[in-house]
Amino acid sequence: MLRLVKKVKDTAKWCILQVINKCLSSYEVKEMFCDKYLPFSPLSREKMCRKEFFYNAFRALSFNGIDGDYVEFGCCGGMTFALAYHEARRFEYNTKLWSFDSFQGLPAPEGPKDAHPVWKQREMTTLLDQFYAICDSNKIPRDAYSVVPGFYKQSLSMNNTVSLPENISLAYIDCDLYSSTKTVLEFLMPRLKHGMIIAFDDYFCWSATQISGERKAMMELFSKDCRWEMVPYMQFGWHGNSFVIEDKKISSS
Repeated sequence: MLRLVKKVKDTAKWCILQVINKCLSSYEVKEMFCDKYLPFSPLSREKMCRKEFFYNAFRALSFNGIDGDYVEFGCCGGMTFALAYHEARRFEYNTKLWSFDSFQGLPAPEGPKDAHPVWKQREMTTLLDQFYAICDSNKIPRDAYSVVPGFYKQSLSMNNTVSLPENISLAYIDCDLYSSTKTVLEFLMPRLKHGMIIAFDDYFCWSATQISGERKAMMELFSKDCRWEMVPYMQFGWHGNSFVIEDKKISSS
C-alpha cells in the first residue's frame, strides 16, 4: 500500500511539472513556484538551469546583434538541442542548428587527461534514429537543423566532404573528454568571432587525479598568445560554464 501511495505521489509530481513547463514561460516564476511547492529531481533542476542559460544566451545574442548558427557537440538525449531551438525561437533569433555526435557513445579515452570515474567508452549513447525521433517529438522541423554523425577526429577533419558551419554565434560543448574537447576547439578556432558565446557543459567535472577535461583543453588552446579573450559569461547548474569571445584588439583599443 505504501509503495502504491508513493508511486501515485511521484506520478502526480511529474504531471504537475509538465503543466508548469507548458504554462509558466518565465524561468524566474517557474523556479520560484517549484522551489516552494514542488520538490523535483536533480535532472529536472539541471534542465531548468540549462533552459535559463539558453534563454539568456539567445536574448544576449539577439539584443547585441550577433548572428550565426548554433552548433552542439555531444547531443545525448537531445534535451539541450531542443532547449536551444525553442529559446532561439522565443526571441525570433534566426539560427540554423547543427548536431555533432558519434551516436555511438563516448570514444575510447586517449590518455590520462581523459580519466574520469563517469566517462566510460560507449556510455551516453543516443542512436541517430533516436535523435531524429526526439527532435520530431520536440517539434523541431527537419529543415531547421543538420546532423553530422561520427567521432570528431573524422567528422571535423578537413577531409570530410560534408559542408560545415562557418558563421557561428553559439557553440555548446558537451563532449566530456579532454581529447574530444580539444578536437572541437581546434575546429572552432578559425571560426571564432567577437561576440559569440561558447558554453562547456562539463566545465566543473573534475576528478581526484585530473582537472576538468573541457577546462584543460580550453586553457591550452586559449593561451596568452591567443588573439581571443574568454570573458566569463554565465555558470549554469553545478557543472557548466560559458564565455563570451572578445577580440583583444577591440578590447585594448
